[in-house]
Order: sequence, then structure tokens, then C-alpha cells
Amino acid sequence: MAKIPSAHETAEILEALSSGESGPQDLSWLPALIDHTLLKPGTSEAELTKLCEEAIQHRFATVCVRSENIPLCAKLLQGSGVKPIAVVGFPDGDVPTMDKVSETGRAIAAGAKEIDMVLAKGLLRKRAHAEVFADIKAVVEAAAKAPVKVILETCLLDEEEKLMACALAKAAGASFVKTSTGFSTAGATVEDIQLMRRAVGPNFGVKASGGVRTLEDALRMVQAGATRIGTSNGVGIVGNAPKSAATGVY
Repeated sequence: MAKIPSAHETAEILEALSSGESGPQDLSWLPALIDHTLLKPGTSEAELTKLCEEAIQHRFATVCVRSENIPLCAKLLQGSGVKPIAVVGFPDGDVPTMDKVSETGRAIAAGAKEIDMVLAKGLLRKRAHAEVFADIKAVVEAAAKAPVKVILETCLLDEEEKLMACALAKAAGASFVKTSTGFSTAGATVEDIQLMRRAVGPNFGVKASGGVRTLEDALRMVQAGATRIGTSNGVGIVGNAPKSAATGVY
């Protein structure tokens, strides 16, 4: 996988794009940051097949789907290098820990390679930090070494709660913190990504999700510190990335 550019390098790419320059920016690293996402209820087999075919074609990192859709996606993605992600406790998060553990176990058994769990926000707001830690830790253990992302739903938390959620996720053994489900009042913001990056430090995953619709959106999130982008418009994002005429590389 190509190296993610620094904030300064990403700023230069954004400046070039905003000034109308079409190349030769090297965006070959971008598809490998994208979690190609389809989380609406009642998704059809045809929609899931299209999602997986697009992810394979564009060499995205993963597809992110509801846990009940993992068996089909795992089959479709087998041998492609694209990983299936299951969301757990989605979208509310305030479900019993054992339900999250059971859902995680089923998803892993069906072929999920990463787990995106929703934070128990009600417990966090009650300052039941030990219970939030235990909830995350239980899912991490059930994931059997598969990376776990903790979805904070940042639009519903104040700054202190965001910082605490990041600390608890890191302490409990998660691999990423993630902004949003995409099913609440707002999605990722540059300010939240910057805050989360400061909270977890340089060597921990930060995923921007919710409202990341354009190439410029994605680049701003990377500039702010995101190392993964969750979006339902991955095809549109990479489709707008300038390509080298000589190589066809983004």
C-alpha cells in the first residue's frame, strides 16, 4: 500500500485541485483508505454484489455492511484482497454487551475481517466509564484479533466525552476510533478528526465516516489525521481523482 501523505503534502494536493490543476498529483494511495459502505436496512443481493464488484475494481480497502450481509460479501470478495467489515450494535450502540459479543462472533465466523462497533453512548454520558471499557473490551476479545473500530457518533458527544471515548477505546484494545454511523444528525468534521487524532496519538487508526462525499472531503479528512475513509460514494471520489495519462494511476 502506498504511503499516506503528510498533512502538508495533502494541503498541497488540495490547493492544486482548487486551482484547477489536474495533475500530476499522486493519489495512488487513496483507494486503499476507503471503506466502501452500504448500511441501509433491507439491502438486496444485487446491491451487495454491485458494492463488492466496485470495491474489487477500484482496489478499496474494504466493504462495510450490516452483519447479516457478511456471508454473501465474504463469498463475493474471496481472494480479492478486499476485506468485509461488519457493523455491530448498529446504529444505536446502547444494546447489551452480550448482544454485541454474539453479533461479533457470528460476523467473524461468517468471514468478517474487521468489526465496526457502536459505542455505548448512554453509559458514557452517565460517566459509567468502567462499563464502557468492558463493553469495548468484550467485543475486541470476541473479534479474535480482527481489528475493531469504535464508532463514537461524535455529533452527539461533547468534547470531554469524545476525549474519554477515545481513551477508553485505545485502552480496551481497539484499533481505530470512528466518527459516525451516518444515521444520526451529522457526520465527520475536520475538527472532530483533529481532536480524535490528538487524543489517540500518531500510531492509532482514525476513521472519518458520514458525509464524506467528494474527493475534497476525503482529502480534508486525511489532512486532519484520518487513516481510513468510510463512504458510500467511493466510486465517485476516486472517479474525480486526477490520473496520470501515462500510467492510469490516480
